[in-house]
Amino acid sequence: MTQLGYTLSSEEHGPNELVEYARRAEEAGFDFVSISDHFHPWVSAQGESPFVWSTLGAIATATDDIEVGVGVTCPTIRIHPVNVAHAVATVDEMFGDRFTFGVGTGENLNEHVTGERWPEHDVRLEMLEEAMDVMRTLWTGETTSHRGEHYTVENARLYTVPDEQPTTIASAFGPQTARWAADHSDGLWCSGPKTEPVDAYEDAGGDGPRYTQLHGCYAETEDEAIDTVYEYWPNGSIPGELGQELPTPAHFEQAAQMVEREDIAESGTTTGPDPEAHIESIEQAVDAGYDHVYFHQVGPQQEPALEFYEEEVLPSFR
Repeated sequence: MTQLGYTLSSEEHGPNELVEYARRAEEAGFDFVSISDHFHPWVSAQGESPFVWSTLGAIATATDDIEVGVGVTCPTIRIHPVNVAHAVATVDEMFGDRFTFGVGTGENLNEHVTGERWPEHDVRLEMLEEAMDVMRTLWTGETTSHRGEHYTVENARLYTVPDEQPTTIASAFGPQTARWAADHSDGLWCSGPKTEPVDAYEDAGGDGPRYTQLHGCYAETEDEAIDTVYEYWPNGSIPGELGQELPTPAHFEQAAQMVEREDIAESGTTTGPDPEAHIESIEQAVDAGYDHVYFHQVGPQQEPALEFYEEEVLPSFR
């Protein structure tokens, strides 16, 4: 059965609000929530970027049953994989079997802040593979030393570890990384109803859960929803690989000057108050092969969107 989720957007909301939205999503009947891990927002209008691991600890105590994922963390440059492994082990213990750890090769926007070089994608994928090897060894609770191409670990041991390895799902936007995810992770994490990553993942033998995020905005009118997306999430319409390469919110704001309101309407973003449009968007993602589909309500109007999904959208899938 398809699992339906809700986005906790760390770029747009403070930590206390995110905890409340997680609690409210559980109350509304969502199966899971996914929280983003960012050092910066994409554009300054979004206005937030709390430390995700602190927020997750609070969500663990504020919710009872809803599954929670971090979608996704880059454990390679900004934070050493030893420290990410430590954070994941603690959070996984707090959630029990409710936590899913999403990983990816990251964006320059978040990772350049320590002054390290931003490498090309193939190198970042090598770094991610090595980082995952380090983290999985640490999650055994054994003393770990590692001298690799990218990381050194000396006599590190995690004493608080889960009984089983945390579920780790890899992000992929194209076939190459999707095939890599089939070999090196427990599932596939995408954005939008793309079929190519799912096909490549399955052709490479992947048989784990397949997550995708759908961006949109519920509002009283279509125009109001488009205006909200245009103000708070223009980065969603910036084409190509710029999302991985631009280093600051100011650069994203400059690139977003190329985005018009018409681009929002034509981008596939679900906007407006028609429940059928939201239902069809989810069905399209399910038809593309995803079994975990979650909705990102862009902008400040979270409670109206949660009520709308609780009353008008979720019942169609129950």
